Amino acid sequence: MTEVTLKEVARAAGCSVATVSRVLGGTRPVGPEIALRVKEAAERLGYRPNQVARALRSRSTGTIGLVLPQITNPFFPSLVREVEHALHAEGRALLLADCDDDPATEAARITALLDRQVDALLVIPVDETHSRDAVTAAAARVPLVLLDRGCGTGTADLVATDNASGMALVLEHLAAVGRRRVCYVGAGGRDTAAVERLAAYRAGAGALDPEAPGRVELGDFSWEWGRAAADRILPFRPDAVVCANDLIAIGVLQRLRQLGVDAPGEIGVTGFDDVPMVGLVDPALTTVRQPVRELAAEAAQLLAGRLNGQRDAPRRSVRLAPELVVRASSAPPRAASARQAASTRPPEEDQ
Repeated sequence: MTEVTLKEVARAAGCSVATVSRVLGGTRPVGPEIALRVKEAAERLGYRPNQVARALRSRSTGTIGLVLPQITNPFFPSLVREVEHALHAEGRALLLADCDDDPATEAARITALLDRQVDALLVIPVDETHSRDAVTAAAARVPLVLLDRGCGTGTADLVATDNASGMALVLEHLAAVGRRRVCYVGAGGRDTAAVERLAAYRAGAGALDPEAPGRVELGDFSWEWGRAAADRILPFRPDAVVCANDLIAIGVLQRLRQLGVDAPGEIGVTGFDDVPMVGLVDPALTTVRQPVRELAAEAAQLLAGRLNGQRDAPRRSVRLAPELVVRASSAPPRAASARQAASTRPPEEDQ
């Protein structure tokens, strides 16, 4: 099939090639009637712009690179989807790179995307410290926004959830339903999501039980670690397990059930992220919902500002408020439920 040219669109629209170029490229304002005529002609003829030629003229490829730690974590596909939608609305395409939780691979992926002449980068860093050199070097070359996780103050713009606020919501909820003997199952990595959630738990758990800040088991953000951790926490005799993400929480719930533990009757469980699968587990998981769409929109907006001439503006750090979603996994413990039912039961009538 022969490629339709600007000259053919101009002939069909009854105007000059320069006018067609202005309308389709958006470089200069054109009267609405002429613009409509050009767009209708282009659509009717099936005109498609040559993106390679456009990139050579404008020195812009219209692409944004995104480097993430591990695509198998179900939180990240949800975030990527919203990022892609936000960028598409601005006429930009997304190139995705997975670094398998390895800082060296992450640095190589960042370099590969820069070699492909991406206009800007979004990075969800693997490690707050070990990712910093590659991120800093890349931020000196193109606009770069850190997403979900930080990489040191002033390294680049950051858009993330307020992890401390999310953990506080969990602990307040557990106290309200009568759970005090809590423990924490988290990730031992040096990414800021892991570090901030653990710190917030240790800062707040003492209000429920003085020993709670020390009842901590650390591994990684996986379902397998959640299952293994369930065996390790039982000697603590907890009445609630606070998990650093939903995958860990699902593993904990499954293993507790396998061990014959009544969850949530004996032990309540909470997660963090609100990935799509949490409503399908039994019991349905109480968790902290990250504002995924808002995270993506803020990141896209920051990148757009940098790309449109705000390269030298001060670095910004945006923290968005999460939401607690209460489901069955954190219902009041069985003994508390029985006491509550007894207190609300009407008195028996004399026989």
